[in-house]
Amino acid sequence: QVQLVESGGGLVQAGNSLRLSCAASGRAFGSYVMGWFRQAPGKEREFVAAINFIGGKTSYADSVKGRFTISRDNAKSTLYLQMNSLEPEDTAVYYCAARLGAMVTNRFDYNYWGQGTQVTVSS
Repeated sequence: QVQLVESGGGLVQAGNSLRLSCAASGRAFGSYVMGWFRQAPGKEREFVAAINFIGGKTSYADSVKGRFTISRDNAKSTLYLQMNSLEPEDTAVYYCAARLGAMVTNRFDYNYWGQGTQVTVSS
């Protein structure tokens, strides 16, 4: 198993940046495909970005492509999400998630989740 703890959320103005972190503990971090998801009030949890074991392959939701960058440091067992040019529509609770196997975008295919960190973007 792996335990995940997100940090780095906060309140920012539109156009600014934030970097989220997800610290992992437990079974070897490098064994997992990692993803970021988000959930806005009244909406379903949605895919944001994913990264494969060694970070050589990534995938992004169309809504964040070109603005967000997912990365990982396996030596530090940490996942990151650099968010630039933030928009009010990015306001949500952001979750990191882990799975064994292929890199996928469906939230139901991820087995391990953090508790989430709130990101609020004001206009």
